[in-house]
Amino acid sequence: MAESTTREIGIIMNGVSGRMGYRQHLVRSILAIREQGGIELPDGTRVTVKPILVGRSAQKLAELAAAHGIADYTTDLDAALADPQWEIYADFLVTKARAAAIRKAIAAGKAIYTEKPTAESVGEALELARLARAAGVKTGVVHDKLYLPGLQKLKRLIDSGFFGRILSVRGEFGYWVFEGDWQPAQRPSWNYRTEDGGGIISDMFPHWNYVMENLFGEVKSVYAQAAVHIADRWDEKGEHYTATAEDAAYGIFELEGGIVAEINSSWTVRVNRDELVEFQVDGTHGSAVVGLFGAKIQHRNATPKPVWNPDLADEHDYDADWAEVPTNDVFLNGFRQQWEEYLTSYVLGTDYAFDLLAGARGVQLAEAGLQSSAEGRKIALPALTLD
Repeated sequence: MAESTTREIGIIMNGVSGRMGYRQHLVRSILAIREQGGIELPDGTRVTVKPILVGRSAQKLAELAAAHGIADYTTDLDAALADPQWEIYADFLVTKARAAAIRKAIAAGKAIYTEKPTAESVGEALELARLARAAGVKTGVVHDKLYLPGLQKLKRLIDSGFFGRILSVRGEFGYWVFEGDWQPAQRPSWNYRTEDGGGIISDMFPHWNYVMENLFGEVKSVYAQAAVHIADRWDEKGEHYTATAEDAAYGIFELEGGIVAEINSSWTVRVNRDELVEFQVDGTHGSAVVGLFGAKIQHRNATPKPVWNPDLADEHDYDADWAEVPTNDVFLNGFRQQWEEYLTSYVLGTDYAFDLLAGARGVQLAEAGLQSSAEGRKIALPALTLD
């Protein structure tokens, strides 16, 4: 029996001092993969990972490296890109800095794995995808919401035919982000400045695009209303600033097959639901309500028959009509699961669906959402190609 081989992949991790880059991508994904001894492929090959941390502050990088037993870090991205031991470039920078760094990495021949949005405009996002194709490098874009336990349960319901014909999707996402004066804000201040790449549409519509197209169908059009509900905010230094980017967006999306999706995204809403994001899916044969973790269903045979009567209090307990979907699987952290899938695809040379073209479709929806809000009309989304 042939001995299994081990392949170590060097990964440039740019932007790990940020909340998402550090918590989800470094600690819960790459370091978790390293600690388990890598990934075993179907042919018995084991893939291990070796990160190099890249950022602007040598002191912060040194502290992170020391805390997690990481040997390599640098403030010189160009030097890391020039070193052949680092095969993959992973980007967790703020949106405004992302495209330039990815362009450099592609020119250096590195495989790409990046957060979304991949660029500030759909034209720039397509340019990156075309550059990657011309260079022959594999690309991957984070699609983390698809890996949430609740949405994986929803996918199982869809695949089983539970819903019959899906009619509509209703999504509610968000929570109250404090203004920063009497309580510190939970999100960085750049999120509320258009000039710094902020805004909930550019942040969340790329997520909603891949959720809709992978679960329900391709997005054909969008009608959106953006709002700056709270203009007066205070930054990390306690200094007042005026928000220029929207803190809430209300979108209606037309999907292939006649499905209508309505998704509200807001950092100015107080939560009155089981989880910070919930989707209700209604079909001819049944409905489901899913969140990050939970999922509950109501089959048509168990659907009550409400009668509208404003003169009498309704004593029916509608919540009791829903049944919880059991957790029959063991769900990994979604970021880690996608990292493992991307690394496997990279080593085996297989096609990877969540590439820079998929990322460009997310940017396209965000751009169309902003245009819709500015012009007060529905915007059609043409199919994107690299040709």
